[in-house]
Amino acid sequence: MAQKSSTSVNDDRRSMTPKLKALLRTVIGFLLAVVFLYLAFRGTSLSDLWNSLLGANYLLVSLLIPVTIIGFWLRMLRWEYLLSPIKSNMSRRNLFSAVMIGYMVNNVLPRVGELMRPYVIGRLENISKSSAFGSVVVERILDFMTFYLLVVLVMVLYPGMLDPFINYFHFSRPLLITVAATLFFLFVFLFFKGEPVFKVLSGVSRILPQRTREKVDRIRDSFLSAFGVAKMREHFAAIVILSLLLQATYAAGLYIPFFAFDAITQLNLDFGASVVLLTISSIAYVLPAPGAMGTYHSLLTLALVNLYNADRVAALSFSIVTHEVGYIVTMIVGLTYFLKDHVRVSEVTLQTAEGDAR
Repeated sequence: MAQKSSTSVNDDRRSMTPKLKALLRTVIGFLLAVVFLYLAFRGTSLSDLWNSLLGANYLLVSLLIPVTIIGFWLRMLRWEYLLSPIKSNMSRRNLFSAVMIGYMVNNVLPRVGELMRPYVIGRLENISKSSAFGSVVVERILDFMTFYLLVVLVMVLYPGMLDPFINYFHFSRPLLITVAATLFFLFVFLFFKGEPVFKVLSGVSRILPQRTREKVDRIRDSFLSAFGVAKMREHFAAIVILSLLLQATYAAGLYIPFFAFDAITQLNLDFGASVVLLTISSIAYVLPAPGAMGTYHSLLTLALVNLYNADRVAALSFSIVTHEVGYIVTMIVGLTYFLKDHVRVSEVTLQTAEGDAR
């Protein structure tokens, strides 16, 4: 009995570790959001900010709602191609539900949405969750690939892009372009050669106990099946076009609001400026703040003020409107599917713990 009790205690400790890690990660994410929100709002008159927000053209702002949904729909279509080696002819309704639930959860618990998406689509379409998670990894490889390509193009076409963020950018620019180009080709390599690379890395399972090794190997095999899309050359053109359209949609979501604020409209910013802002604001989503709360507002406001001499209050109003419209749309649509597909909060917690355990 004593031995059983000791084993039970040890099991409880091991099971608590992922939960504690998840809790710690969540707390850090919210603290990060608070810090960046403070930096974004510091020294700003709230009455001036309120008047700026009231003066916005919300008819133009409302156009961001369909633009946001189109962006998610394009992401769903690309994910459909990435999942095709696992299962063809999936329900687009189910795919869109999984995408929206994942991003809705990410707005509250950073990175957990990446685990919820494969969980939801695995349940709705009866496919391996590990394989579906592999497709999310492939999707992230594509996202980084297009991001670094965008960074290279923007730094070449707009040399002063990072002046507000890096001292002596003129001297460091060639190095940054080289690093971004190298990372772009690295992710291209991972996309096409991800399967053999992960097979080599998974060789570490040989040192594990037999029972654990068999479980790891099963997960690995189902996970690697997602990289089969690299062999389906008939999908390459569609995946590339959808990736570019996705970035163009995100840029449009920043370009349209240029005309919603008089102080921003007077700057005569072109579509290229929205691409520059997209590149900078993308960094905000890499940081583990929930829904890029605070990080987006701080970086975008800083870029508008220092790159384009925008009025700080107008720049902050712009960042608030563009972020909150997307955030609210994601929460409403995601929560709708969350309830329709009977996903429980306990399942979100479970995926968080399992993700940390992995």
